[in-house]
Amino acid sequence: MAAIGQIVNPTSGNDALSRARQRAALVPDCLVEAKRIANTVIAGWHGRRKRGIGENFWQFRPYSEGESLSRIDWRRSARDDHTYVRDREWEAAHTIWLWADMSPSMMYKSTYGSVSKEGRALVIMLALAEILARSGERIGCPGVMEPISARNAAERLAAALMHTPLTGGLPETVMVRGWSDLILIGDFLDDAPSIMARLGPLARRGLRGHVVEVADPAEEIFPYSGRTEFSDPETGERLTSGRAEGLREAYRNAYLARRENLGQSLRHLGWTFVTHRTDHLASEALVAVHMYLSGMPAKATHGGQF
Repeated sequence: MAAIGQIVNPTSGNDALSRARQRAALVPDCLVEAKRIANTVIAGWHGRRKRGIGENFWQFRPYSEGESLSRIDWRRSARDDHTYVRDREWEAAHTIWLWADMSPSMMYKSTYGSVSKEGRALVIMLALAEILARSGERIGCPGVMEPISARNAAERLAAALMHTPLTGGLPETVMVRGWSDLILIGDFLDDAPSIMARLGPLARRGLRGHVVEVADPAEEIFPYSGRTEFSDPETGERLTSGRAEGLREAYRNAYLARRENLGQSLRHLGWTFVTHRTDHLASEALVAVHMYLSGMPAKATHGGQF
């Protein structure tokens, strides 16, 4: 539920045409911001590096019994008392599906947040598309764009988003094949069982999933007091409280419990879960997701906030 007066153009939630126009106007600015962030954080990165078949050196690591002796780097091993193997970098392109929630609830922006949840989700998605495309990965968006391998994948994704009808809820994933990565960005305010009923089958199909929950600060801290009217941008339902501060503790307990249940359920599938507030830098969420994709532990491995 969102406080009235805090939603960007609240009446447009029930007007598909108005929402489509608003998103079309938002995407170009988000693309510019995404490229700026990508250029800032990409320095020193070399794709989602992992061991495999390729020509480029990746890392030295300790020799394990049973490995071929031909893989030992004797020059490196001579420096100390350990035996090291020279690993090469996997060079095959990987398919990564990106999706950002465009439901009316994502339009929410309080005075505590710097941007709407929708704007931040678009920036994160387009920045990921920019970085991953530079790494040679194939980028797609369920129901919006088939996977492509191109340096301008972010621009092409942005153009596709501007001309795609709005849909709420989780995306259709019939076109998503197994053994690829799926990155979902949204507020995920539905109850955890409903969300997991959609995501569970994807994990069983072999998809690796990464979920980024985008939250406005007001949704966490519940700063309201006195007589306050709340409205649901999805259903239009309204609730008036004479003393909103009296709801704070129960609300926060329910909100955080929903987040914890979702995170635990996702980790049980082997998926990753990151929470991100719109008063934080978008680059923080971007780095966390990239580290998960690279197989490296992020600063917070249990759904920590960025």
